[in-house]
Amino acid sequence: MDKQLQDGLRRQILELRSGLLTQLAQQRGGVVGRAEAAAHFQHAEDSPAQVNTERDLEFALDERELSEVAELDAALQRLDTGSYGQCVDCSEPIALPRLQATPQVARCLACQTQKESQS
Repeated sequence: MDKQLQDGLRRQILELRSGLLTQLAQQRGGVVGRAEAAAHFQHAEDSPAQVNTERDLEFALDERELSEVAELDAALQRLDTGSYGQCVDCSEPIALPRLQATPQVARCLACQTQKESQS
């Protein structure tokens, strides 16, 4: 992969990361976590089960969003180490259209499909 293509993908990853961090900050109202923010929206008429369900959902969303940031950070690290564009499982090149569509992807399509079928 040439330098110009890598630079373009790096910019794309950085833009995705910046956008995600901005979105997280807006949803949380700053640096407050989702669960803490959700606690302020409880109403007296809410049942404990409803409050717990909403809190669990907030934790799950928080975990997923943090996982997305970690995936983007890992892709940046692979760019820095020169392993970007190679599947982390089989070391084969990841198809360029796949990288362009989802630049943080770490596996080729075959390995990703296999991983998902195991889950």
